[in-house]
Amino acid sequence: MSRRVVLFVALSACVVAWFAIAPHLPAIGLWPDIVLVAVAVIPGTLLPALVALPLWNRRWLPAAVVVLALLAFAFAEAGWGIAENFAKLWAAIFAGWAFLTLFEQLSWVVLIAFVVPLVDAVSVWRGPTHAITSHHFKVYTAVAIAFLVPHGGAAYLGPPDILFYALFLAAAARWHLRVGWTWIATTGMYGLTVVIANAAHVSGLPALPFLSVGFLGANADLLLARRRSAA
Repeated sequence: MSRRVVLFVALSACVVAWFAIAPHLPAIGLWPDIVLVAVAVIPGTLLPALVALPLWNRRWLPAAVVVLALLAFAFAEAGWGIAENFAKLWAAIFAGWAFLTLFEQLSWVVLIAFVVPLVDAVSVWRGPTHAITSHHFKVYTAVAIAFLVPHGGAAYLGPPDILFYALFLAAAARWHLRVGWTWIATTGMYGLTVVIANAAHVSGLPALPFLSVGFLGANADLLLARRRSAA
């Protein structure tokens, strides 16, 4: 068994253990929860994706997305919350990696990094996402991925947030950008989203603009250099 597999299993076991224990821990307060989810829970939950990144171009990924989505539905019906959450998480990650295989050039990813945040912002503030989170929050939590804090609280990211997170991370690997810094920047931006949303007292904040800033910021000089060389 390779070291990467051992590391993935160990990290995943720690994350699952936290999700099992967190609801039973005493409450620690709103801002301690926010700091915890931003600096530890979100990065810790997404770290296995970095370890598993060499799988990004496997041919079985589309089939795995379907299987995991069906499992998430089955786990939800059975009331197995932790299993449902991780099935949704990895379905979204694998979907992002599978989506990247359709891209022929890095410039397509950069274009996505500029366009998708605009669509996300409109959706969150005035579009479908706003309607769902404001009036049908249970529908949102049914499909969103939870990041748990003590006493049962949680921050949520929607499937598109995780899909594009995985896509940008895999794009960094595919086109030899800064994979480590991309993970740090994009994960950190998602943590910052939680902090800003709570500080501003808003029910929802578009996460994809923050994600794109993280990806572009971590690789800006490399992207500009390639653009110049291609011109």
